[in-house]
Amino acid sequence: MTDPRFAKLAALLVNYSTGMQRGENILLDMVDVPDEFTIELMRAVRAAGATPIVEVRHSRVTRETLRGTDADHAQLIREIELRRMKKMQAYIAIRGAHNASEGADVPSEKLALYAKTLRPVQNYRVNKTRWCVLRWPTPSMAQSANMSTEAFEDFYFDVCTMDYRKMARAMLPLEQRMLHADRVRLTAPGTDLTFSIKGIGARKCEGIRNIPDGECFSCPVKTSVNGTIQFNTPTLYSGTKFEGIRLEFTNGKITKATGSNTPRLNEILDTDPGARYVGEFSLGFNPHIQSPMCDILFDEKIAGSLHFTPGQAYEDCDNGNRSAVHWDMVLIQRPEWGGGEVWFDDTLIRKDGLFIPKDLQPLNPKNLRREG
Repeated sequence: MTDPRFAKLAALLVNYSTGMQRGENILLDMVDVPDEFTIELMRAVRAAGATPIVEVRHSRVTRETLRGTDADHAQLIREIELRRMKKMQAYIAIRGAHNASEGADVPSEKLALYAKTLRPVQNYRVNKTRWCVLRWPTPSMAQSANMSTEAFEDFYFDVCTMDYRKMARAMLPLEQRMLHADRVRLTAPGTDLTFSIKGIGARKCEGIRNIPDGECFSCPVKTSVNGTIQFNTPTLYSGTKFEGIRLEFTNGKITKATGSNTPRLNEILDTDPGARYVGEFSLGFNPHIQSPMCDILFDEKIAGSLHFTPGQAYEDCDNGNRSAVHWDMVLIQRPEWGGGEVWFDDTLIRKDGLFIPKDLQPLNPKNLRREG
Protein backbone atom coordinates (compact mmCIF):
# COMPACT_ATOMS: atom_id res chain seq x y z
CA MET A 1 0.00 0.00 0.00
CA THR A 2 1.39 3.40 -1.00
CA ASP A 3 2.04 5.86 1.83
CA PRO A 4 -0.87 8.39 1.72
CA ARG A 5 1.65 11.20 2.30
CA PHE A 6 3.03 10.50 -1.19
CA ALA A 7 -0.20 11.67 -2.81
CA LYS A 8 -0.35 14.78 -0.61
CA LEU A 9 3.21 15.81 -1.53
CA ALA A 10 2.68 15.03 -5.22
CA ALA A 11 -0.44 17.20 -5.29
CA LEU A 12 1.43 20.10 -3.65
CA LEU A 13 4.28 19.88 -6.16
CA VAL A 14 2.04 19.68 -9.21
CA ASN A 15 -0.84 21.99 -8.29
CA TYR A 16 0.93 24.60 -6.13
CA SER A 17 4.70 24.55 -6.68
CA THR A 18 4.66 24.24 -10.46
CA GLY A 19 1.01 25.12 -11.14
CA MET A 20 0.60 22.65 -13.99
CA GLN A 21 -2.05 23.46 -16.57
CA ARG A 22 -3.82 21.38 -19.20
CA GLY A 23 -1.69 20.81 -22.30
CA GLU A 24 1.66 21.58 -20.66
CA ASN A 25 4.76 19.37 -20.45
CA ILE A 26 6.85 18.74 -17.35
CA LEU A 27 10.17 16.92 -16.94
CA LEU A 28 10.30 14.76 -13.80
CA ASP A 29 13.99 14.23 -12.99
CA MET A 30 14.07 11.43 -10.41
CA VAL A 31 17.37 10.40 -8.79
CA ASP A 32 17.26 7.39 -6.43
CA VAL A 33 13.55 7.96 -5.74
CA PRO A 34 11.12 5.10 -5.00
CA ASP A 35 9.08 4.12 -8.05
CA GLU A 36 5.94 4.40 -5.93
CA PHE A 37 6.40 8.14 -5.54
CA THR A 38 7.39 8.65 -9.17
CA ILE A 39 4.11 7.00 -10.15
CA GLU A 40 2.11 9.22 -7.76
CA LEU A 41 3.77 12.27 -9.30
CA MET A 42 2.98 11.09 -12.84
CA ARG A 43 -0.65 10.51 -11.87
CA ALA A 44 -0.92 13.99 -10.32
CA VAL A 45 0.49 15.55 -13.50
CA ARG A 46 -1.97 13.65 -15.69
CA ALA A 47 -4.85 14.58 -13.37
CA ALA A 48 -3.97 18.22 -14.07
CA GLY A 49 -4.23 17.54 -17.79
CA ALA A 50 -0.47 17.85 -18.36
CA THR A 51 2.08 15.43 -19.80
CA PRO A 52 4.88 13.96 -17.63
CA ILE A 53 8.26 13.17 -19.22
CA VAL A 54 10.24 11.01 -16.78
CA GLU A 55 14.02 10.71 -16.38
CA VAL A 56 15.15 8.08 -13.84
CA ARG A 57 18.75 8.42 -12.65
CA HIS A 58 20.98 6.71 -10.07
CA SER A 59 23.82 8.48 -8.25
CA ARG A 60 26.31 5.63 -8.70
CA VAL A 61 25.72 5.68 -12.45
CA THR A 62 26.10 9.47 -12.48
CA ARG A 63 29.44 9.11 -10.69
CA GLU A 64 30.70 6.81 -13.43
CA THR A 65 29.40 9.20 -16.09
CA LEU A 66 31.38 12.06 -14.54
CA ARG A 67 34.55 10.00 -14.05
CA GLY A 68 34.69 9.28 -17.78
CA THR A 69 33.45 12.56 -19.20
CA ASP A 70 35.39 14.69 -21.67
CA ALA A 71 34.62 17.80 -23.74
CA ASP A 72 32.93 15.90 -26.58
CA HIS A 73 30.79 13.82 -24.23
CA ALA A 74 29.71 16.81 -22.12
CA GLN A 75 28.82 18.81 -25.22
CA LEU A 76 26.68 15.95 -26.58
CA ILE A 77 24.82 15.68 -23.25
CA ARG A 78 24.27 19.45 -23.25
CA GLU A 79 22.78 19.39 -26.74
CA ILE A 80 20.41 16.53 -25.91
CA GLU A 81 19.28 17.90 -22.54
CA LEU A 82 18.89 21.49 -23.74
CA ARG A 83 16.77 20.39 -26.70
CA ARG A 84 14.54 18.40 -24.35
CA MET A 85 14.33 21.18 -21.77
CA LYS A 86 13.11 23.62 -24.42
CA LYS A 87 10.04 21.40 -24.88
CA MET A 88 9.09 21.77 -21.20
CA GLN A 89 7.02 24.36 -19.38
CA ALA A 90 7.99 22.99 -15.95
CA TYR A 91 10.53 20.82 -14.17
CA ILE A 92 10.57 18.86 -10.91
CA ALA A 93 13.80 17.27 -9.66
CA ILE A 94 13.86 14.93 -6.68
CA ARG A 95 17.15 13.54 -5.43
CA GLY A 96 17.39 10.72 -2.94
CA ALA A 97 21.05 9.70 -3.07
CA HIS A 98 21.93 7.22 -0.33
CA ASN A 99 25.52 8.48 -0.23
CA ALA A 100 25.88 12.26 -0.35
CA SER A 101 29.60 11.84 -0.96
CA GLU A 102 29.17 9.62 -4.02
CA GLY A 103 31.09 12.10 -6.17
CA ALA A 104 33.93 12.72 -3.73
CA ASP A 105 36.47 10.83 -5.82
CA VAL A 106 35.52 12.36 -9.17
CA PRO A 107 38.49 14.48 -10.32
CA SER A 108 37.82 18.19 -9.79
CA GLU A 109 38.74 19.02 -13.39
CA LYS A 110 36.05 16.59 -14.62
CA LEU A 111 33.43 18.16 -12.35
CA ALA A 112 34.41 21.67 -13.48
CA LEU A 113 34.32 20.71 -17.17
CA TYR A 114 30.90 19.07 -16.88
CA ALA A 115 29.43 21.92 -14.82
CA LYS A 116 30.67 24.59 -17.23
CA THR A 117 29.46 22.73 -20.30
CA LEU A 118 26.01 21.90 -18.88
CA ARG A 119 25.44 25.37 -17.39
CA PRO A 120 23.22 26.48 -20.33
CA VAL A 121 20.79 23.66 -19.53
CA GLN A 122 20.50 24.80 -15.92
CA ASN A 123 20.24 28.46 -16.95
CA TYR A 124 17.36 27.67 -19.32
CA ARG A 125 15.60 25.59 -16.70
CA VAL A 126 16.01 28.25 -13.99
CA ASN A 127 15.02 31.21 -16.13
CA LYS A 128 12.55 29.80 -18.66
CA THR A 129 10.53 27.13 -16.83
CA ARG A 130 8.52 26.83 -13.63
CA TRP A 131 10.64 24.53 -11.50
CA CYS A 132 10.87 22.92 -8.09
CA VAL A 133 13.64 20.79 -6.61
CA LEU A 134 13.67 18.72 -3.45
CA ARG A 135 15.34 15.77 -1.74
CA TRP A 136 13.86 12.39 -0.94
CA PRO A 137 14.24 11.16 2.67
CA THR A 138 16.86 8.42 3.09
CA PRO A 139 18.56 6.74 6.05
CA SER A 140 21.74 8.70 5.27
CA MET A 141 19.82 11.98 5.51
CA ALA A 142 18.33 10.85 8.81
CA GLN A 143 21.84 10.08 10.06
CA SER A 144 23.04 13.55 9.00
CA ALA A 145 20.12 15.05 10.92
CA ASN A 146 20.91 12.88 13.98
CA MET A 147 17.44 11.32 13.78
CA SER A 148 16.01 7.84 13.34
CA THR A 149 14.81 7.03 9.84
CA GLU A 150 11.15 7.00 10.93
CA ALA A 151 11.42 10.27 12.85
CA PHE A 152 13.16 11.92 9.92
CA GLU A 153 10.48 10.78 7.48
CA ASP A 154 7.82 12.29 9.76
CA PHE A 155 9.83 15.54 9.93
CA TYR A 156 10.34 15.53 6.15
CA PHE A 157 6.66 15.22 5.25
CA ASP A 158 5.66 17.78 7.92
CA VAL A 159 8.09 20.40 6.63
CA CYS A 160 7.51 19.67 2.94
CA THR A 161 3.71 19.94 3.16
CA MET A 162 3.44 22.88 5.61
CA ASP A 163 1.18 25.88 4.92
CA TYR A 164 3.30 27.67 2.35
CA ARG A 165 0.48 30.05 1.41
CA LYS A 166 0.54 31.45 4.96
CA MET A 167 4.32 31.77 4.82
CA ALA A 168 4.07 33.57 1.47
CA ARG A 169 1.80 36.25 2.99
CA ALA A 170 4.19 36.78 5.90
CA MET A 171 7.16 37.25 3.53
CA LEU A 172 5.75 40.23 1.66
CA PRO A 173 7.05 42.95 4.04
CA LEU A 174 10.56 41.44 4.04
CA GLU A 175 10.60 41.31 0.24
CA GLN A 176 9.58 45.00 0.15
CA ARG A 177 12.27 45.99 2.65
CA MET A 178 14.90 44.16 0.58
CA LEU A 179 13.68 45.84 -2.60
CA HIS A 180 14.20 49.30 -1.10
CA ALA A 181 17.36 48.68 0.96
CA ASP A 182 20.83 49.91 0.05
CA ARG A 183 23.43 49.08 2.69
CA VAL A 184 23.49 45.70 4.45
CA ARG A 185 25.65 44.82 7.42
CA LEU A 186 26.05 41.33 8.88
CA THR A 187 27.64 40.66 12.27
CA ALA A 188 28.31 37.45 14.20
CA PRO A 189 31.32 35.84 15.89
CA GLY A 190 34.12 36.17 13.34
CA THR A 191 31.83 38.09 10.97
CA ASP A 192 31.64 41.76 10.08
CA LEU A 193 30.56 42.18 6.48
CA THR A 194 29.07 45.08 4.52
CA PHE A 195 27.65 45.34 1.01
CA SER A 196 24.94 47.01 -1.05
CA ILE A 197 21.81 45.46 -2.58
CA LYS A 198 20.56 48.73 -4.08
CA GLY A 199 18.67 48.23 -7.31
CA ILE A 200 19.26 44.47 -7.43
CA GLY A 201 15.75 43.33 -6.51
CA ALA A 202 14.43 40.69 -4.12
CA ARG A 203 12.46 37.50 -4.35
CA LYS A 204 10.45 35.64 -1.73
CA CYS A 205 10.66 31.85 -1.84
CA GLU A 206 7.35 30.34 -0.86
CA GLY A 207 7.37 26.69 -1.88
CA ILE A 208 7.38 27.40 -5.62
CA ARG A 209 11.01 26.60 -6.51
CA ASN A 210 12.23 24.60 -3.52
CA ILE A 211 10.56 22.23 -1.10
CA PRO A 212 11.14 22.73 1.76
CA ASP A 213 11.16 26.51 1.44
CA GLY A 214 11.33 29.62 3.56
CA GLU A 215 13.82 32.27 2.46
CA CYS A 216 13.91 35.70 0.84
CA PHE A 217 16.89 36.53 -1.33
CA SER A 218 18.63 39.36 -3.10
CA CYS A 219 22.19 39.76 -4.33
CA PRO A 220 25.08 42.09 -3.47
CA VAL A 221 26.19 44.70 -5.95
CA LYS A 222 29.12 42.77 -7.39
CA THR A 223 32.01 44.95 -6.17
CA SER A 224 30.40 46.18 -2.95
CA VAL A 225 31.28 43.34 -0.54
CA ASN A 226 33.93 44.13 2.06
CA GLY A 227 34.91 42.46 5.32
CA THR A 228 34.88 38.92 6.69
CA ILE A 229 32.28 36.21 7.12
CA GLN A 230 32.78 33.07 9.24
CA PHE A 231 30.28 30.28 8.52
CA ASN A 232 29.29 28.03 11.41
CA THR A 233 27.64 25.13 9.61
CA PRO A 234 29.17 22.33 7.53
CA THR A 235 28.68 22.47 3.77
CA LEU A 236 28.89 19.87 1.03
CA TYR A 237 30.03 20.75 -2.49
CA SER A 238 30.68 18.25 -5.30
CA GLY A 239 30.90 15.42 -2.78
CA THR A 240 33.40 17.10 -0.43
CA LYS A 241 32.41 18.23 3.06
CA PHE A 242 33.80 21.48 4.46
CA GLU A 243 33.64 23.01 7.92
CA GLY A 244 34.75 26.33 9.40
CA ILE A 245 34.84 28.21 6.10
CA ARG A 246 36.05 31.80 6.49
CA LEU A 247 35.99 34.24 3.57
CA GLU A 248 37.63 37.65 3.36
CA PHE A 249 36.36 40.14 0.75
CA THR A 250 37.85 43.23 -0.83
CA ASN A 251 35.68 45.18 -3.26
CA GLY A 252 33.50 42.15 -3.91
CA LYS A 253 36.23 39.56 -4.46
CA ILE A 254 37.16 36.71 -2.14
CA THR A 255 40.80 37.50 -1.44
CA LYS A 256 41.34 34.83 1.22
CA ALA A 257 39.47 31.58 1.85
CA THR A 258 40.22 29.06 4.59
CA GLY A 259 38.46 26.08 6.10
CA SER A 260 38.78 22.43 7.01
CA ASN A 261 40.02 21.67 3.49
CA THR A 262 41.60 24.93 2.35
CA PRO A 263 43.28 23.55 -0.83
CA ARG A 264 40.04 22.00 -2.16
CA LEU A 265 38.07 25.10 -1.16
CA ASN A 266 40.34 27.29 -3.22
CA GLU A 267 40.29 24.84 -6.14
CA ILE A 268 36.53 25.31 -6.34
CA LEU A 269 36.78 29.09 -5.97
CA ASP A 270 39.30 29.09 -8.83
CA THR A 271 36.89 27.29 -11.20
CA ASP A 272 36.42 30.58 -13.05
CA PRO A 273 36.73 34.31 -12.22
CA GLY A 274 33.08 34.58 -11.12
CA ALA A 275 33.48 31.94 -8.42
CA ARG A 276 35.30 34.48 -6.21
CA TYR A 277 32.41 36.95 -6.39
CA VAL A 278 28.99 36.58 -4.78
CA GLY A 279 25.76 35.70 -6.57
CA GLU A 280 23.19 35.58 -3.74
CA PHE A 281 22.37 36.87 -0.25
CA SER A 282 19.38 35.38 1.54
CA LEU A 283 17.66 35.19 4.92
CA GLY A 284 16.21 31.81 6.01
CA PHE A 285 13.25 31.35 8.37
CA ASN A 286 11.52 27.96 8.07
CA PRO A 287 10.28 27.32 11.63
CA HIS A 288 10.53 23.54 11.35
CA ILE A 289 14.20 23.47 10.33
CA GLN A 290 16.45 24.17 13.29
CA SER A 291 19.79 22.40 12.72
CA PRO A 292 22.10 21.74 9.77
CA MET A 293 22.16 18.34 8.12
CA CYS A 294 24.66 19.10 5.32
CA ASP A 295 21.87 19.24 2.76
CA ILE A 296 21.56 22.72 1.33
CA LEU A 297 17.88 22.51 0.39
CA PHE A 298 17.19 22.18 4.12
CA ASP A 299 20.14 24.07 5.61
CA GLU A 300 19.58 27.31 3.65
CA LYS A 301 16.07 27.54 5.16
CA ILE A 302 17.15 27.10 8.81
CA ALA A 303 15.25 29.41 11.16
CA GLY A 304 17.44 32.39 12.07
CA SER A 305 19.99 31.74 9.33
CA LEU A 306 21.40 33.53 6.32
CA HIS A 307 23.36 32.29 3.37
CA PHE A 308 25.96 33.97 1.21
CA THR A 309 26.78 32.44 -2.14
CA PRO A 310 30.01 32.53 -4.12
CA GLY A 311 29.32 32.16 -7.83
CA GLN A 312 26.45 32.47 -10.27
CA ALA A 313 23.73 35.09 -9.74
CA TYR A 314 20.09 34.42 -10.59
CA GLU A 315 18.76 36.49 -13.47
CA ASP A 316 15.78 37.75 -11.45
CA CYS A 317 18.08 39.30 -8.79
CA ASP A 318 21.12 39.84 -10.95
CA ASN A 319 24.41 41.58 -10.27
CA GLY A 320 25.90 40.33 -13.53
CA ASN A 321 28.13 37.66 -11.98
CA ARG A 322 28.52 34.51 -14.04
CA SER A 323 30.14 31.26 -12.91
CA ALA A 324 29.83 27.49 -13.10
CA VAL A 325 29.77 27.62 -9.28
CA HIS A 326 26.77 28.47 -7.09
CA TRP A 327 27.70 27.55 -3.52
CA ASP A 328 25.30 28.47 -0.72
CA MET A 329 27.18 28.79 2.59
CA VAL A 330 25.10 29.07 5.77
CA LEU A 331 25.54 31.17 8.91
CA ILE A 332 23.08 30.60 11.79
CA GLN A 333 22.59 33.65 14.04
CA ARG A 334 20.44 32.22 16.84
CA PRO A 335 21.90 32.65 20.37
CA GLU A 336 22.95 29.01 20.74
CA TRP A 337 25.04 29.45 17.57
CA GLY A 338 26.70 32.65 18.77
CA GLY A 339 24.03 35.18 17.78
CA GLY A 340 24.36 37.98 15.30
CA GLU A 341 22.64 40.90 13.62
CA VAL A 342 21.33 41.87 10.19
CA TRP A 343 21.02 45.56 9.36
CA PHE A 344 19.37 47.20 6.34
CA ASP A 345 20.67 50.78 6.19
CA ASP A 346 20.08 52.11 9.74
CA THR A 347 17.39 49.58 10.72
CA LEU A 348 18.08 46.46 12.77
CA ILE A 349 16.18 43.81 10.83
CA ARG A 350 17.05 40.69 12.79
CA LYS A 351 18.88 40.06 16.06
CA ASP A 352 19.94 36.64 17.30
CA GLY A 353 17.73 35.00 14.67
CA LEU A 354 14.50 36.90 15.43
CA PHE A 355 13.00 39.63 13.27
CA ILE A 356 12.68 42.94 15.13
CA PRO A 357 10.40 45.30 13.09
CA LYS A 358 6.71 44.71 13.78
CA ASP A 359 5.84 44.02 10.15
CA LEU A 360 8.44 41.21 10.02
CA GLN A 361 7.55 39.49 13.29
CA PRO A 362 5.01 37.14 11.60
CA LEU A 363 8.11 35.41 10.16
CA ASN A 364 9.41 34.46 13.60
CA PRO A 365 9.07 30.74 14.39
CA LYS A 366 6.36 30.98 17.05
CA ASN A 367 4.12 32.87 14.63
CA LEU A 368 4.75 30.74 11.53
CA ARG A 369 4.09 27.59 13.52
CA ARG A 370 0.62 28.78 14.60
CA GLU A 371 -2.37 27.39 12.80
CA GLY A 372 -4.40 29.59 10.49
